[in-house]
Amino acid sequence: MHPPAASDPPRIDLHTHSTASDGTLTPAELVRAAADAGLDVVAITDHDTTAGWEPARRALPPGLTLVRGAEISCRWNGVQPAVSLHLLAYLFDPDEPVLAAELARVRVAREVRGERIVEMLRADGIDVSWPEIHALADGGTVGRPHIAAALIRAGLVTSTTEAFGPQWLGRRYRLPKEDIDVFRAVELVRAAGGVPVFAHPRASRRGRIVPDELIVELAAVGLAGLEADHEDHSPAEQAHVRALAAHLGLIVTGSSDFHGTHKTVGLGAHTTSREAYERIVAQARGVTPVASG
Repeated sequence: MHPPAASDPPRIDLHTHSTASDGTLTPAELVRAAADAGLDVVAITDHDTTAGWEPARRALPPGLTLVRGAEISCRWNGVQPAVSLHLLAYLFDPDEPVLAAELARVRVAREVRGERIVEMLRADGIDVSWPEIHALADGGTVGRPHIAAALIRAGLVTSTTEAFGPQWLGRRYRLPKEDIDVFRAVELVRAAGGVPVFAHPRASRRGRIVPDELIVELAAVGLAGLEADHEDHSPAEQAHVRALAAHLGLIVTGSSDFHGTHKTVGLGAHTTSREAYERIVAQARGVTPVASG
């Protein structure tokens, strides 16, 4: 890694996953890979857990700043059926009891859901093992990518993308999961001193476009920003999110949503500006970024 020149803007990636949820790099490997990729700031945002924070902090390479966060599983009940959404939460107090309890509830529900999906697969004669999947998660939050990995090992699919197709985990073997109401999630993150940013709100490639009206309502209860530059946003969708954020006075972020080998997107594929990062840090009241050295 070559250090950036003093005049170069910092490279900031605010959305990554480790083995604490559904990434394939351990938290220690993740921060080392971030440094190798030339990042100056990286956020660890595993699904509904802060378990990766401490091992990432201990392994932090020189010159890299760690932003501690999480990607919270949410739902919007304003339409039927309810829509699943994701909220990035930065620099919140992990010991705030109400938020901690809600995240623990969601993690337990993910485990139950995962086991039920495996039961459905086995009922159709598909030889996958829940104990094996659970063990390979290595204490992390179990998600569908772990089941996808089992399908790959069994030779039934060739990639995570194929496993998430309609014949498999995308539809036939998909079950709803327990999530936190998105308005409550924003309020809980703020109460814990954190900064909530809506993850990939216009990801039409995922079949999910969040209406602008919902963003307006969330901004009124404390939403701080929108993730615009993301692999699942087309250029037109990125522009739309940026315009909406400017209209509402929200922070605009960009990130890789890195999952290791579960996705092809590399660290730093999309980044956040220094100004946006500094606005997030200025709003935080929970924990601070950790700079090595």
